[in-house]
Amino acid sequence: MSFFSRPVKTDNTNDEEQLNNYRKSGDIAVLGRLFEKYVPLIFGVCLKYLKDEDASKDAVMGIFEELTEKVRQHDVKQFRSWVYVLSRNYCLMQIRSGKKAEVISLDEVMEFTPFWHPDDNNKEEALKALERCMEKLNTMQKQSIDLFYLKQKCYKEIADLTGFSLNDVKSYIQNGKRNLKLCMERNGE
Repeated sequence: MSFFSRPVKTDNTNDEEQLNNYRKSGDIAVLGRLFEKYVPLIFGVCLKYLKDEDASKDAVMGIFEELTEKVRQHDVKQFRSWVYVLSRNYCLMQIRSGKKAEVISLDEVMEFTPFWHPDDNNKEEALKALERCMEKLNTMQKQSIDLFYLKQKCYKEIADLTGFSLNDVKSYIQNGKRNLKLCMERNGE
């Protein structure tokens, strides 16, 4: 059974207490436990609106990021119904802006490099070219790409390790990916 398809527990008695604990402590783990209880509901809402499983999974993570701030700003009485509305609105905003949550894989960032193809004899040369291009990235992009793709850290972990904001981390990865691709294309790799 997947994390996204576990049954939703309907006991709401602890929700308000957990919200209060999060507001007082700021401990993301407290909010994470409460959020986890409703992930199947949130995922279902996302799937209903976005009509794509991967985009819905990414949206769930985006909703959690929003939740960390919004739960401090609003007086939430019924968390279950409040997070349902938050999820629906998040998805509607994604649709309106024409953006669905982006799925980034290592293959996509490296799609332009020949060494990912096992039959190619230029693997070592391509790897060296990629390393040269990595060196040309600015420090923030290089660090973010290294942590995300090579060390497989999530956005939140990268933000915690580097001190960058979540939005900055996403931007550094996206811009770094584009700069790597341009560098590799310029060098005829």
